[in-house]
Amino acid sequence: MRAHLRDGQFFWLDLEGPTDDQLERLGRTFRLHPLTVEDARTFSQRPKFEEYGSYVLLVVYGVDAGISSGQPLLREVHVIISGDYVITIHRRPFGPLAALRERYLANTVRSEQFLVYKILDVVTSTFFPVLDRIDDDIDEIEKAVIAEPTEESLQRIFALKRDLVAMRRVITPSRDVFARDAERIADLPGLEADDRLYFRDLYDSLIRISELVDSYRDLLSGTTDMYLSTVANRQGEVNKQLTIIATIFLPLTFLTGFFGQNFSFLTNKILNTTWSFAVFGVGLLLLSVLGLWVYFRRKRWM
Repeated sequence: MRAHLRDGQFFWLDLEGPTDDQLERLGRTFRLHPLTVEDARTFSQRPKFEEYGSYVLLVVYGVDAGISSGQPLLREVHVIISGDYVITIHRRPFGPLAALRERYLANTVRSEQFLVYKILDVVTSTFFPVLDRIDDDIDEIEKAVIAEPTEESLQRIFALKRDLVAMRRVITPSRDVFARDAERIADLPGLEADDRLYFRDLYDSLIRISELVDSYRDLLSGTTDMYLSTVANRQGEVNKQLTIIATIFLPLTFLTGFFGQNFSFLTNKILNTTWSFAVFGVGLLLLSVLGLWVYFRRKRWM
């Protein structure tokens, strides 16, 4: 790195999980401001743009497409950009940056500013495949809720909501940062210039991501309402069926209770023949069930 700095050769340094000692050595080698070193050490920051004269510090976010819904999927990347170098710092392995680094080593980059753009673009573009997956998951959950609402569907809805809330928390400030400050990167002293439209493209991508996140949050809210409505309707159907059963047994209980009274008039005058048993003991029970069934059918309750 010292040789590159001495020769004025632009290079990209990618650091994965550096220690505090390594960051201190980095600050001394590149003559970084102590606040820059402190920011490079501190993660879980808001997206921001800090200018330090000859270089800038960017805090940007991407996502890990390999993480399942509900798990921590955000990947924070600190980018230090100068006219002589670009440094990326992240805690965990980040596949898109590794793939870009391989392409960067194998091919000649058209300009220094274009390399900076590609680094920022590959980080922000990681949101799109995750959002596509969320879109497919929402369609699948909606079909499952309509067919058979289960606790698993509700848990999946909550997991996707947590993902969208986490993404929205970093996308909105990132969009504001790129709208306000991104083109100032091209004004860094010594940085080989290129087309400023590349940074506008980053801003457009963040706007699209922000709109997708908001629309998917609305879809999930609708899916939650659909789940609750479907569960309530099914509970209503169950309650209706139980009410019908209770209503059918109500006259049966009355008839059996009435004719089961041990009075001499009932036993000697009414229930003393075979036909009276058939009529009062069985016939009235069947007639009450038939009458209620016809009534329920006409009311379209069955």
